Amino acid sequence: MAALATLLRRGRRAHALLPRALSTTTTGADPALTGSGAKKRLRREHDPDRVVSLIEAIDTASLSAASTRHALSLAARRLSRSRRFADAEALLSSHLPASPTEPHLAAVLCSYASASLPEKALSAFRSAAPSLPTPISPLPFNALLSAFLRCRRHHRIPVLFAELSKEFSITPNATSYGILVKAYCMTRDDAKAQQVLDQMREQGISPTTSIYTSLIDSMYKQKKTEEAERLWKEMMESGCKPDVATYNVKAMYRGLHGKPDEVLLVMAEMEAAGVKPDTITYNFLMTSYCRDGKVEDAKRLYHSLAEKGCSANAATYKHMLAELCAHGDFDAGLGIFKESLKRHKVPDFKTMKGLVEGLAKEGRVTEAKEVIVEVKKQFPENLLSGWKKLEKELGLDSDSQGTPQPEGTSEETLVEKFATAETLELEESSAEETAVSVESSEDEMPAPEASMSEEVPRGPA
Repeated sequence: MAALATLLRRGRRAHALLPRALSTTTTGADPALTGSGAKKRLRREHDPDRVVSLIEAIDTASLSAASTRHALSLAARRLSRSRRFADAEALLSSHLPASPTEPHLAAVLCSYASASLPEKALSAFRSAAPSLPTPISPLPFNALLSAFLRCRRHHRIPVLFAELSKEFSITPNATSYGILVKAYCMTRDDAKAQQVLDQMREQGISPTTSIYTSLIDSMYKQKKTEEAERLWKEMMESGCKPDVATYNVKAMYRGLHGKPDEVLLVMAEMEAAGVKPDTITYNFLMTSYCRDGKVEDAKRLYHSLAEKGCSANAATYKHMLAELCAHGDFDAGLGIFKESLKRHKVPDFKTMKGLVEGLAKEGRVTEAKEVIVEVKKQFPENLLSGWKKLEKELGLDSDSQGTPQPEGTSEETLVEKFATAETLELEESSAEETAVSVESSEDEMPAPEASMSEEVPRGPA
């Protein structure tokens, strides 16, 4: 843990924050946090220094591999969002013992993806591999490949797959091939993806439902519907039953390119097959309702999620808020925002900007300011430049005396400001645009330990 101690000393506020973090999370009789005791605090803490302090206070001996991944991923994500990549690397490397077990190594390797440091994960794998028992199982190998997949370094995966499996005598399994297929799908190399399926069959490995889901998803995204249906039929004939993720791929396509009735038909097909629609399925139906101008139907569905045994996720809040603002329903938009705030799943900067702009345009200055105050609490100081500029643009900062500039009082009217604000590209706030919804959904629940290294394509959220 020497590297972590160095990190804490080097952090701008870490030294001062550590005692406070410890005092609020531990007692004199119990100086260390358990994994379960820290999980809730970690999810709700967005200050990277406080998160690192909580990590140090955890009794690491009590953590499973899955819990280790969850905790480290949270801390690494907070640091990387603050662009403290060197600190994130130091944190993760401090959790790599000289002789790690395969599950522990896999957990740390997966966490490198949350820090957007896949090449550092590769270095860690190469350093740790010689100390692992031989032959090395696919577990850490899959974790490394999945880190590159999550960081969208798809072109690197086929090369690493071939090189590392040969160098370390690793026998890839179905999960390994699933990651390779997904990489080819992401690069739109359908021929290579199909070759992987043939290679699997030659080695006596049957393609899985998740692999077919990746292929079908790729075909739908390329609008190759006939090929998608062919693969669906092939999947069924091979004995692979579609799961909720597979059906969600179809629901996504119908939701984005069809009518709500088409999404409802997919849901009826799911239920007939004994597969229960989940929040993601309902998200696509709500999106379809909004695209079809049926905003009230989308709102009714949103408010009935609990009755259906589901709860809104980060993507629900993000897309519903964006659609409501686009349709000028800012009252409902405020309600969505307040609920997302309670669940610590506030949508990203671009989505929230639409709500603030709409409120300001309608003269609801106080409410617009209140939204900004609450949202700014969710981000580190170095990621607030976008909000500060937006406040100035809309006349909501203290220098503007809290009132938006009336239309027609300058060469650039408020109408022009509202038209151009959506296209503002703010370099210093680019990290805010990186889907807080994704972060929140990943924070909500760690992967089961048995499959913690499997990056199974689950369809869009």
